[in-house]
Amino acid sequence: MKLRPESAGAGSASVLDGHTRGAIVQLLLEGPITASAIAERLGISAAGIRRHLDALIDAGDAQASAAAAWQHTGRGRPAKRYRLTAAGRAKLGHAYDDLAAAAMRQLRELGGDEAVRTFARRRIDTILAGVNPAPDAVERDVEATAGRVAAALTDAGYATTTTAMSGPVGGVQICQHHCPVSHVAEEFPELCEAEREAFAEILGTHVQRLATIVNGDCACTTHVPLKHEEQQGAST
Repeated sequence: MKLRPESAGAGSASVLDGHTRGAIVQLLLEGPITASAIAERLGISAAGIRRHLDALIDAGDAQASAAAAWQHTGRGRPAKRYRLTAAGRAKLGHAYDDLAAAAMRQLRELGGDEAVRTFARRRIDTILAGVNPAPDAVERDVEATAGRVAAALTDAGYATTTTAMSGPVGGVQICQHHCPVSHVAEEFPELCEAEREAFAEILGTHVQRLATIVNGDCACTTHVPLKHEEQQGAST
């Protein structure tokens, strides 16, 4: 039988609070999000969500910012958007960092830079092993493949989404909202470069890193340009 929060004892209430806060943190990983959007996703009152958000802010794990003009719809004051801070992200998924960094140092000492690059590439190739390369460099194929890349990265702990971009610099952005190896990548940038190379090969087009968690950004963002089908047809 499902335990109802109002009937739970103090210990059970703490467990429920912990589960709820963990779920909120996972949504904050996806990028700036409003309290009402979190409440809708989790099926909990907005007031209850704000209580957890306030606690995360007090702990330095989250921050709130005003919505941009283009994000505001309807009447009234624009809702605040919340996201994890670098400190909050640092508490997630970084077990064994010291051991991993030590192993990488040993690898470099024994095999040189080439051994580190080979390891980094084999690692990301393993993560993306189930993603078939885009069959053609046209919009529908590249965009669909980018979605499959994001799904594979999410399964590996990277909390990844894709966003379609319009305008003269249109394309798809692959946003990795969490990096379980970011602390190691600070010392070994080969891990990041191997990801970029693998993305380009699978997507069949040049890709560009716009931001990285290692450099203090809130996500690792990779821009993937798209060729419209009519442009592709005209060039053949």
